Amino acid sequence: MIDMISAVQELSGLTARELSEMLKESDSFVLQSKAQAGGPEQVDMEKLVSSLPLHLLAVSLDIGRVSDLTYVLRGVRFLHCLSELATRHTKLEQLLLDDVKLSEQVMDLIFFLLSVLSHWKKEDHLGASPFIHSSLVAGSLHLMTSYFSSQWHELVHILLAHPKVDIFMDAAFDSLHEDMRLLSVRLSTLGTKAFPVGPFDSQLTYFICQQCEASLQFLLSLCQQKLFRDRILKNKELCRNGGILSLSFTILKLGVPEWLKGSTDIASSISRQKAKILSILLQLCESESISYLDEVATLPKSMQLGLEVLDLLKIAFGSKQKPAAGSHDKSYPVGSVLISALRLVDVFSDDSNFRSSFITNTIPFLTQILATPHDEFVSSWCSVDLPVMEDDANLDYDPVGAADLALLAASNMLTEAKVNYSCNFRSISMPSIQYAQTRTSCVVKIIANLHVFVPNICEEQERDLFLQKFQKYLLSESPKPSLDHPAADEITIVCTNLGSLSHYAKSLIPGNLLNEEDVQLLSDFSYKLQRWCKLQVGQRISQVAKSDVTSEMKVDLQPVQQPQPARASVPDPNMDGPPKDVQNIEESMATPPMRQDGNARDETPRNRATTNGGVLQNSVGQNLIHLGVARTTSAGYPGPSTATSMEVPRCRSVDHFKTPEPTKESSLRDEDERQPSRRGKKRTIMNDGQVNEIENALVDEPEMHKNAASLQTWAEKLSGQGAEITSSQLKNW
Repeated sequence: MIDMISAVQELSGLTARELSEMLKESDSFVLQSKAQAGGPEQVDMEKLVSSLPLHLLAVSLDIGRVSDLTYVLRGVRFLHCLSELATRHTKLEQLLLDDVKLSEQVMDLIFFLLSVLSHWKKEDHLGASPFIHSSLVAGSLHLMTSYFSSQWHELVHILLAHPKVDIFMDAAFDSLHEDMRLLSVRLSTLGTKAFPVGPFDSQLTYFICQQCEASLQFLLSLCQQKLFRDRILKNKELCRNGGILSLSFTILKLGVPEWLKGSTDIASSISRQKAKILSILLQLCESESISYLDEVATLPKSMQLGLEVLDLLKIAFGSKQKPAAGSHDKSYPVGSVLISALRLVDVFSDDSNFRSSFITNTIPFLTQILATPHDEFVSSWCSVDLPVMEDDANLDYDPVGAADLALLAASNMLTEAKVNYSCNFRSISMPSIQYAQTRTSCVVKIIANLHVFVPNICEEQERDLFLQKFQKYLLSESPKPSLDHPAADEITIVCTNLGSLSHYAKSLIPGNLLNEEDVQLLSDFSYKLQRWCKLQVGQRISQVAKSDVTSEMKVDLQPVQQPQPARASVPDPNMDGPPKDVQNIEESMATPPMRQDGNARDETPRNRATTNGGVLQNSVGQNLIHLGVARTTSAGYPGPSTATSMEVPRCRSVDHFKTPEPTKESSLRDEDERQPSRRGKKRTIMNDGQVNEIENALVDEPEMHKNAASLQTWAEKLSGQGAEITSSQLKNW
């Protein structure tokens, strides 16, 4: 019999190279031990290897202390070393990889270990527990790629063939959630007066971040495989009971405390983890077999999660610094957080379970984007040459190195010189053109999703509801009218940028990033907002004329009136009426009359309003067109030869910033008569013939939405009569 504990404790501390040299020097696969007195003198490697998985499984049955976890981590580290050696030693390869029974034992060990770790609720967040636990979770998961297959589609087939695959799914996500909880507690506790920190603590925190990220990355790779994703969607605990939602919420709540603001490595790791969990959610939401959002719609956490994603975008686009990659070292990729969040908001805003809440809560971050100075907006959202984009990467995880550091921490032998564990990165960033176009298309689709009105589905009070709430928000956030801001600058900039976005969005249709209806809905929203904007600009100019301008004119006119006392004492009969030249401005401006106090014939060159070639201008030459006022032809859609309704400084071409014209039919209608066309989304994708046929079928089978087989049959049948329809789209319809 082998003293398994002594053998594991001794051999698990060796590197793969040291073990390889010992195997080459051995006879009959028996190692000569270099242990101190009391240890085994010889170790039969064949017996040790064949017994190791069951031995570790037996130890795991009675884990109660951190020291027990430490021993199991030694065993897992040893298994990783043996797997690495197997490619160089034929006999070892036969034992480890060709023995079906041993492979089954390794799989059982992984499943059971993760199950134990998912229920490990020790509060030792400042001791060795977070290091041991997080590296053991990541190491256990990566045993699968070491012992079964490094090809994810092959690994998924192996997992799905296992009778306890659902237990594995629950345990994997729950054990990772426990790691994230420990990390969250550590981040919120360290750096307080009770626990001051230095560079050493920062490096240890980064180590835990990397272990959590490696585990999350492993699960994301599995979820990218359709078969595994479909199986998760059928898992009651992870979906209907909110297991993945809870994990997502914990990760998105992770924050970098003040004492770590300068630690770029930690900040970037947390950012990449947020990007990865958003990607998992996106994979589940875009599945065509089962609607994940329908599964979780009744859970309060689902709405909280949606709001958390919106807060993430609001903070990112509201910061004065450049978003995402702009404030980070290029050697530490931050992950595709913003692009994943935008894609997820697109999905949420197009789902009837969440649309009502998102109509209100998406407005702040959309306004932050659209209120960007025009030149900056065009370069960031209407161009493929972005000044800044997100860099994404995967870790090249080293489970042996991670175990070594965690074991040093457990034995209190870890020093600042030894805590230098850092994984390498493999770039997985999108091509810059694809990134830029995808980001812009998401913003267009979000606006289209929230502005669409489908008569047969939406309530009448929902018509233009998003537009009305958007207008209300702009009024509440814009500065009070004054001489410095007479034309509501932010409102004007938003409308101008929307016009540019509408123009640019047309170029994304050929690449299938947008469809014509997306662009039409954006154009309709932009047009209506610009009409409203003109009214606001006119009203605000009137307010300035009646308040600030009037009071200043009284003071400034006094010195000029002194040489002409007789005129100053005679009231002007036109005092209360609008200036004649202001009457020439077209009615579409809807500008209330400007009151002129003082002598109407006085020529004081300060605030007197005149017209110059049809452009409203004050006498010092400041064109009020640059304050947001311009001529228009009518209250309808601007024609192709009409000047733009908005203009800001530095615009190169008026035509470039026009709102694109709608279709010929819709341009002839008045605003009150306009009906947005039916949305080409999952609930309105069918033509009339398809709708009639499925409605007739529902008479005979009213519960069709609960019958997956029937849904698939009808989806295939209807697809032959028009647009292609998936079973998931048909179910939602």
